[in-house]
Formats: sequence, structure tokens, C-alpha cells
Amino acid sequence: MIGYVTLGTNDLERAAGFYDELLSLIGAGRFMEEDTFVAWAVSPGQPGLSVTKPYDGNAATVGNGVMVAFMVETTDHVDALHAKALELGGTDEGAPGPRGDSGFYAAYFRDLDGNKLNAFCMSSPA
Repeated sequence: MIGYVTLGTNDLERAAGFYDELLSLIGAGRFMEEDTFVAWAVSPGQPGLSVTKPYDGNAATVGNGVMVAFMVETTDHVDALHAKALELGGTDEGAPGPRGDSGFYAAYFRDLDGNKLNAFCMSSPA
């Protein structure tokens, strides 16, 4: 159902570098790019993520309660994305691990602009 998610940034070059490296871990690359935004996806027909300078010219701000989640195949992918985000200067919002007993395995982090992100997979229930 979701086609793409867009996050605001005040430094497009810095944000693009962060997502180039982070999303390469799950096989995503740039598929659209203009002067004010960059978009990534695993393939153009799959849901994507983009970062943009706000159209209205005002500063980008983080939405309280807003989070983007990346669905990945394995717990190793979750661990790797979390570690890479922190290596690239992101901040920890919740270490990788199981959440509850439903098989939901997740890690939470923020990008360089403070946007909250999540990497998750469904593993065997506990």
C-alpha cells in the first residue's frame, strides 16, 4: 500500500550520503534525483524512501511520533542496519532485539536530521 515515504532535510548532500551507505546494505539505490531531493528503492516498482529540502523553503523539522520502518529479511540485516546507522553518525533509539513474543525483531535509530527509523523482520515467535 505504501508507495514511498519522504523525510525532510536541511542538508541534502549529507542526508544523501547517509542513506546511500545505509540503504546499500539492503540492496537499495538511488532511482530518482533532482536539485532538492533524492529517492532510493530496491527497484522502481517497490516502495521507496526519499529525502527533500522542504518545498515551502522553511527549515525541515522532525515529526514527533513519525517513524519510517524498513522491512528486511533477517535479524542479521536488522543488526547490520542499526550498526551502520550508528557508524554513520546516527543515534541509537533502541538496540536490536526481539520485541514481545510475536517474532517481531527490531532496532530503532535516528538519522543525521533526527528522523526516527526502524529496521525489522519477522522471525520465529518465542
